[in-house]
Amino acid sequence: MRASLSNKPQGFTLIELMIVVAVIGILAAISVPQYQTYIAKSEASAALASITGHRTSVETYVLTQGSFPATSSALAIPTSPLGTISYDNVSSASGDILFTFSSSGVSPNIVSKKVALQRDSNGTWRCDSDIDTALKPKGC
Repeated sequence: MRASLSNKPQGFTLIELMIVVAVIGILAAISVPQYQTYIAKSEASAALASITGHRTSVETYVLTQGSFPATSSALAIPTSPLGTISYDNVSSASGDILFTFSSSGVSPNIVSKKVALQRDSNGTWRCDSDIDTALKPKGC
């Protein structure tokens, strides 16, 4: 008895491999911009969450001191790896808690953009931002 050896070729052809590479390239071209948008939205939401948490402290300060904190020495400002938090447009009992994104280390879509919680003299808070509408966090 003789064992027959099969000469059947095994593996993928060059065309099949090129098709797979082309499909992967198309999927990457679609998914990378979507991923960057997702990251920008999540960073914008994190910024709003940071200043929203600090809003309670500012409101307590305004109610006890009668004025908006003018500097970080009046009321400690939280830190964030995404950017800086500061007070802006301060006058009497109104002012802004301003989050400014860093120029590096964040999504390119939100570099140097701002998110602000603005308090008027009546105690009403509202959110304002110069971030693109599609990337703004909910509630802003």
